[in-house]
Amino acid sequence: MKLARFGPIGRERPGVVTDSNDRLDLSEYFQDWNAAFFASEGIERVNQVVSEQISYLPRVDSSMRIGAPIARPGKVICIGLNYSDHAEESGMPIPAEPIVFLKASNTVVGPYDDVLIPRGSQKTDWEVELGVVIARETRYLTSAEESLSHIAGFTVSHDVSEREFQLERGGQWTKGKSCDTFNPLGPFLVTPDEVGDPQSLGMRLSVNGLERQRGTTAKMIFNCSSLVHYLSQFMTLEPGDLISTGTPPGVGLGLKPPTYLKAGDVVELEIEKLGSQRQTFIATE
Repeated sequence: MKLARFGPIGRERPGVVTDSNDRLDLSEYFQDWNAAFFASEGIERVNQVVSEQISYLPRVDSSMRIGAPIARPGKVICIGLNYSDHAEESGMPIPAEPIVFLKASNTVVGPYDDVLIPRGSQKTDWEVELGVVIARETRYLTSAEESLSHIAGFTVSHDVSEREFQLERGGQWTKGKSCDTFNPLGPFLVTPDEVGDPQSLGMRLSVNGLERQRGTTAKMIFNCSSLVHYLSQFMTLEPGDLISTGTPPGVGLGLKPPTYLKAGDVVELEIEKLGSQRQTFIATE
């Protein structure tokens, strides 16, 4: 199942995309793909509605904007240096435990929305990441295997970062990660049964048509299920929360010389089985 949300910013309607690429509006049956939906076994109900009503569900025109595939999450939790080849690129040791930081949840925007370069920014950077969405309240899991039933699905997450704010302005990483529009998400939330093994997905990102990142989730140091288990020992994960699981090598910070985004740049990114994104970066007025 591919969950999606269609419509203008702030007025998105919940829907699905079928295997034949039909866009179906499910707003007659569901309010949104939000915490209440995930907490109430919503995906199972979607499957039932689609199987029983597919001939009657309204179609969504292909010109309609596609938003983030989940409503604003309660938490966006990010994992730093989670790819062995990215850690090598950064000249940093493999972490013994996941590096965890939070990103403001109001950074989440649609996969094709413009991204704002912050005022005064000279070091806005790109990061393609696999996003994991939580299905139900999750705390103190006993094993990584138990995590599997707590994952609603997977999505493409663009963890845009401002490196000066993140690394040169003191304090924690959060302020370099939480600028407006800094988390394009989607286009779909793909359920685990369609993804198969999340640790074997190809990833790529290009800037103005020039490939910058190409990697695979097989290079993760801490895999998706172990991250959910690990995080549950320190905080309660709630339905609809988003975990961004780290990025492969090729970020602007790691290039020689470092290279960053400027107004007018176009970034395209994709993850195998999860779809693609495209954003134009524009200056903040």
